[in-house]
Amino acid sequence: MPSRSGQVPKDAVHHPIFARFYEKQSVAAEKLIAAHRKELLAGLSGRVIEIGAGNGLNFAHYPSAVSEVVAIEPERHLRQLAATAALRAEVPVDVVPGAAEALPVKSEAFDAAVFSLVLCSVRDVPRALAEARRVLRPGGELRFFEHGRAPKSRAMVGFQRGLDATLWPRLFGGCHVAREPVASVRDAGFEIAASRDFLIPPSRLRLPTSYCVIGTARRSD
Repeated sequence: MPSRSGQVPKDAVHHPIFARFYEKQSVAAEKLIAAHRKELLAGLSGRVIEIGAGNGLNFAHYPSAVSEVVAIEPERHLRQLAATAALRAEVPVDVVPGAAEALPVKSEAFDAAVFSLVLCSVRDVPRALAEARRVLRPGGELRFFEHGRAPKSRAMVGFQRGLDATLWPRLFGGCHVAREPVASVRDAGFEIAASRDFLIPPSRLRLPTSYCVIGTARRSD
């Protein structure tokens, strides 16, 4: 696949302990997450780039109208798991190394881009979103499913910020819990078409990672 000038090294992200924790935790949480993955990907068609594919749990939910998925995953262990998941997918999936901030693909090559629980952990959110915008064709869709800052609780936001400033990113593979994904997408030059806030788990229990949003945006020109 053609590479872009300035491509990051193959294993620029290396979290072997967290990757194995994520492998088990993500599978255990799939009863809560699977319906949101299906909603995220519903109606997609054509060529899709998934940025930060993890262990490939989205692959089973791509609709048949998708002609190809190029799945970018920088962490080696997760990329190996994603490659195995790709073999079971009902649409063609090509798993390749790369980082969100320097996608190893041509500009304006995709009909849609997907971020799924990824913007919390990328090192440079504006750059990652600028890259997504670069690789989308004019009018292309950005689909996002992320967790972020609590919308209505000063106490929780303060707690989230404290976690981000201390141990949380070190313990959880660079994850941040106080980022604002919708604002970041809008600031990157996308037009928000739809978004919906919800909680995981959908109960009175509130975790720093409970505040989620799913939505669609379009590349504005």
